[in-house]
Amino acid sequence: MENYIDLSAACPRPDSVRPDAVIIEGHTHTGRPCRIVDNTCSVPRKDLTEVLDGLITAHRFGVAALSAHGGQVLAIGRPDATHIQFGDELYRLLLFPYEAHIERF
Repeated sequence: MENYIDLSAACPRPDSVRPDAVIIEGHTHTGRPCRIVDNTCSVPRKDLTEVLDGLITAHRFGVAALSAHGGQVLAIGRPDATHIQFGDELYRLLLFPYEAHIERF
């Protein structure tokens, strides 16, 4: 589990998004722009919109302080990682302060 999140990862740079990636944009509960990026180019836009809306509703965007494995050191803006399933396929979901990325495992 320790290797699941890259502790040195920063917010995604433009080169971390495929040129043909599917991007859905929105605004957080505070009005800041946010977006979901499908780097697999395989998830239906309708599903991406639902996930983005759910993340906004759950107030998941914004700068947060995370402690790795319950440690005493906080890292501001560190990405959060989990998985998400669309149909029969399982994907990696990386949540940065104002951007969510869907990647293949």
